[in-house]
Amino acid sequence: NSGAMGAPNENYPREIMQLFSIGLHMLNPDGSFQLDANNQPIPTYTQTDVAELAKALTGWSYSNPTATPMATGGYYPGPMLAIPARHAGGPKTFLGQTLPAGQTIEQDLDGAIGIIFGHPNVGPFLANRLIRALVTSNPSPAYVTAVTNKFNDNGAGVRGDLKAVIN
Repeated sequence: NSGAMGAPNENYPREIMQLFSIGLHMLNPDGSFQLDANNQPIPTYTQTDVAELAKALTGWSYSNPTATPMATGGYYPGPMLAIPARHAGGPKTFLGQTLPAGQTIEQDLDGAIGIIFGHPNVGPFLANRLIRALVTSNPSPAYVTAVTNKFNDNGAGVRGDLKAVIN
């Protein structure tokens, strides 16, 4: 229920980036931190990135059992509904890329997912989490690199082929 009026809710955009896709710090393919000139980890995103992604995700609302928008609360079994009047229509710039003004809610969502999916941190971030959850709690840098490389290119030029990654 984040709308274009006032400040859009930033919780979900922050969670998408921090917890589910790119993490807090830039990673090398082996999962180690990329460091700046002061030997400090480089952040993957800024507060501005969070605020701009929040704008891209405005206009979605919970439905009710009849698939119509709800003013408050949520009907969690139902699909989210796009409410054009609640969507921020201007351009949104985050992670170094821009979604153009005037796109539909669906176009902004697809574009936002594409920008996040294309971020170089997705491969090593997911490789680390998958290996630690499914194989070993302390993977070698070579192992993380191999899984990252498979995520980035399954051998046929496809990024994000999870079947190839799991194999």
